[in-house]
Amino acid sequence: MSVVLDASALLCYLQQEPGASQVSASIEHSMLSAVNWSEVAQKTASAGVDSVTTLNLLQDMGLKIVEFTVEDACICAGLWSQTRPHGLSLADRACLALAMQGGWPVMTCDRAWTGIVYPA
Repeated sequence: MSVVLDASALLCYLQQEPGASQVSASIEHSMLSAVNWSEVAQKTASAGVDSVTTLNLLQDMGLKIVEFTVEDACICAGLWSQTRPHGLSLADRACLALAMQGGWPVMTCDRAWTGIVYPA
């Protein structure tokens, strides 16, 4: 089964934080919005890790990076009022938009998502 990763889940995996094993078990069937990859790439690069090499390794493991489209942008805009009380960012909403379009579950390590229900 495919799963959409939030940037926090992928960073959890890369940094071997609690929850990394759950991400590891799903990575070959996972996808990530290009918006979320931008967040991961920025954080890995700021830690001195080569984000291009990291991306290549993750893609070799099966992770798919999915383009952010105009349709995604419209869905994100529509989610703003629903997710605003939870403090979800544009990247979080990009993750949700991707998941909603495919009816896929989301894997996140971000507590801000607690209580979020989205129509899959």
